[in-house]
Amino acid sequence: MEIWLTQLLQWLALPQHGLSTVFVVSFISATLLPMGSEPAVFGLVKLNPELFWPAIVVATTGNTLGGMLSWWMGWGTHQAVDRWRHSSTDQRALKWLKALGPKACLLSWLPVVGDPICAVAGWLRMPFWSCTLYMALGKFGRYVVMTGGLLWFFP
Repeated sequence: MEIWLTQLLQWLALPQHGLSTVFVVSFISATLLPMGSEPAVFGLVKLNPELFWPAIVVATTGNTLGGMLSWWMGWGTHQAVDRWRHSSTDQRALKWLKALGPKACLLSWLPVVGDPICAVAGWLRMPFWSCTLYMALGKFGRYVVMTGGLLWFFP
């Protein structure tokens, strides 16, 4: 099993597979799974500086699609979550999200709370395409700032 995993990781690290790897890692990290995509983006750009913008676009696309999946999961689980909605903290968070509307998805780039924001936006049945636009803007900004900053600090 370890040999297979090592070979898979080596294959995915090849330059011709770098962008697809960034896409997959970015997609998975935008779901509710605890994973970060920034190391994959930074590693690819560090090894291939000419791929800065393609890597940013691919990571943003994968991360936004993962956020869209979280939105749909939230939309589909409305009844299950409805049972837990009665605590005061949950009420404040829901009121805050309802007040912000789809713009709350701009915060989808935040660690820990970003992915659940996408799911709750779906659960609240906020407009899908508006949420997607705000998710994409927030995630794009994060990748530009983080990858550019890392390249600047670690030339």
